[in-house]
Amino acid sequence: MGNTQVSIALAGNPNSGKTTIFNSVTGARQHVGNYPGVTVEKREGIRRFKDKELLVVDLPGTYSLTAHALDELVARNFIIQDKPDVIVDILDAGNLERNLYLAVQLLELERPMVVALNMADVAEDMGIKINDSLLSQKLGAPVIRTVGNRHTGLDDLLDAAVQAAAEKSQKPFFVNYGPEVEGKISELSALLEQERHNLRYPQRWLALKLLENDSDICKSVQELPGGAQIIKAASAARESLQEVFGTDPEIAIANLRYQAVGELCEEVILAGRSGLLTTSDKIDRVLTNRLFGLPVFLGLMWLLFNMVFTLGEYPMGWIETGMGKLGEYAALYMPDGDLKSLVIDGIIGGVGGVIVFLPNIILLFLGIAILEDSGYMARAAFIMDRIMRAVGLHGKSFIPMLLGFGCSVPAVMGTRTLENPRDRLVTILVTPLMSCGARLPVYTLLIAAFFNESVAGTVLFSIYLIGIVLAIVMARIFRTVLFKGDPEPFVMELPPYRVPTIQSILMHMWERSMLYLKKAGTIILAVSILIWFMVSYPSDVEYSKDYQGMIAQTEAGFSQQVEEQVAKPLQIGAVEDNEELQTLIASMTAINEEFDAAAEELEEGSEELAVLTATKETDLKQLEEANPELYPMGELYLELRGAADEEITALEQAEAGEKLAQSYAGRMGHAIEPLIKPLGLDWRAGIGLIAAFTAKEVLVSTMGTIYSLGAVDEGSVELQKALVEDSNFTPLSAYTLMVFVLIYAPCLAVQAVIKRETNSWKWPLFSLVYSTILAWIVAFAVYQIGTFLGY
Repeated sequence: MGNTQVSIALAGNPNSGKTTIFNSVTGARQHVGNYPGVTVEKREGIRRFKDKELLVVDLPGTYSLTAHALDELVARNFIIQDKPDVIVDILDAGNLERNLYLAVQLLELERPMVVALNMADVAEDMGIKINDSLLSQKLGAPVIRTVGNRHTGLDDLLDAAVQAAAEKSQKPFFVNYGPEVEGKISELSALLEQERHNLRYPQRWLALKLLENDSDICKSVQELPGGAQIIKAASAARESLQEVFGTDPEIAIANLRYQAVGELCEEVILAGRSGLLTTSDKIDRVLTNRLFGLPVFLGLMWLLFNMVFTLGEYPMGWIETGMGKLGEYAALYMPDGDLKSLVIDGIIGGVGGVIVFLPNIILLFLGIAILEDSGYMARAAFIMDRIMRAVGLHGKSFIPMLLGFGCSVPAVMGTRTLENPRDRLVTILVTPLMSCGARLPVYTLLIAAFFNESVAGTVLFSIYLIGIVLAIVMARIFRTVLFKGDPEPFVMELPPYRVPTIQSILMHMWERSMLYLKKAGTIILAVSILIWFMVSYPSDVEYSKDYQGMIAQTEAGFSQQVEEQVAKPLQIGAVEDNEELQTLIASMTAINEEFDAAAEELEEGSEELAVLTATKETDLKQLEEANPELYPMGELYLELRGAADEEITALEQAEAGEKLAQSYAGRMGHAIEPLIKPLGLDWRAGIGLIAAFTAKEVLVSTMGTIYSLGAVDEGSVELQKALVEDSNFTPLSAYTLMVFVLIYAPCLAVQAVIKRETNSWKWPLFSLVYSTILAWIVAFAVYQIGTFLGY
């Protein structure tokens, strides 16, 4: 083979271990994109194997190639149109009969193919024995045993794939569908033979698809020069088969194919599954129990959210400290002016305020990856089926909704596995109500600022629970009002429980974390700069008072008080004239600052705070004993300095508040304030909510940019403290804001995906309007009820 690159298409059923093998083969050399024209995720990776460069494409997991779902159509078209050098079909050895159905359809495409008998160890533990050589002989393709999560057999699999690609041909595979069907296949094949130069597909396979009335194939054949005649003949053939079988030809052909697969399995399976309960069966007796299943699921969700909040606290602190140091470094070397403000308040304060929540995002995706890879996600769908059925959906709809906990974009894309268009649209509309990872920074900020650590996880869990409940309620309403009709029956495979591989979990976390950081470097950076401009301009503001003059007057008053109450009694011209007094004041200041820094995170009445207070008093007492005459004067000086600083800070904040109120952002916020005032929110929150429409986590950077102009200590970004010090914010209004952020309009990326998935602007616009109205109603109820109860 002259070309050193070999393209390999990995195909297989969901839960066959296909993606595990893909990750094991390609490692970190992967690229995730979309197939042309559709939103189906395309994963491809590179592997250098011997003297070949392997381009491995992970096709969507499907049970068949009948093109009922978008995944199936994409997988089929990739094989036919892109013509990979070889197909590697991953079979779950423990479910051979069901997996062979797809294998037979792939072989009918007449492309070079290798079969991987994956999870062979699990099959052996179940008592299943398969004759590999006989299976290979019957299929006409190499069969290789693999254990993907242990990297067993992968080199043999790649060797066989490279060899099959070099041979460029596949041994003929023939399923005998019986005289009635075979006769019609022959008739249509004869007509197709006349168009052989215009065909992209194998003739026998095309004839079979025409008999199945495959819409995609019928459309492509119709466009051929003699297509009309072929379509007419296919229609007549289907009517004839309908009379023979008494059912739709597609169903009849599928039954015949299953029959052929069943006969093949009888020959190659030497020993079937034993009657003993497997480990998965035993675990399912508890986790999917009618009584315990739902409480266990809710308990796992509660543990996940508490883990995200508790473990994420430490690395968050490290990142926050690092961003603070970066801001201080920039402040030290940059000249005063707009550029300095942009870099420190807009870029570092804005983007840094979002990056600080990366540990929470990583931990959330860690939990979701473990639940997915272990097999529990499918159980969660099964558990929720009873609830989903009550709202007119079924458990399969809950899988995209579960994915929504990570990100609504892949969650909405995940609805393509739903064959019923009504189920699909309802699921698309309610999935954004499942709180995505982008909202987590907002919750983390507000919970840390207003709620005790002991209840933080419970508060976070309650927000997620509200989203689940609302999604169920809205699904019922949509199913009753907009999308009437009987729900589809729930059929779903429960894969065996598996121990997730570290590689798979790390790659899942890496992909999602990089998406988050890319968003921070693009959308959030752009919005941070825009918000900085909106809060900083216009710069020629007319203030109600001469704040700078009042600050200068306060400084002058302080100097006069020091002169009269400190300097004159000591018979000195100024404090600076007495070196001993200066040293004493510096020492007292250092003790107080050290105490304030250490006590900031401690609770009132705690033992640690009592120890710190005692240490501070001891240190000050020692200074007093060493300087009995000067100590009272030092104490008085610090008291006067503190009163002046407090007054100056109040004036600076009032000045910044007026400047912000008259800025472009302030005007916009004031315009919508009447709408959100009944929710306990002010115009500052309004600015944040408008900006967060682009991406929910932008609300954090927006608030950071806004408050960095006023209620902060010496220019550092201390957003939690700024929020607490804002009299407009209370624990109740903070909770109301979290509820509103949970429900209101999905971000721009989700709106774009909804448009692409529905092929219409109607549904993204409907989603935007209904979710924002719903957010206002629920937030209004929360705030007003909370106020009535005295919170």
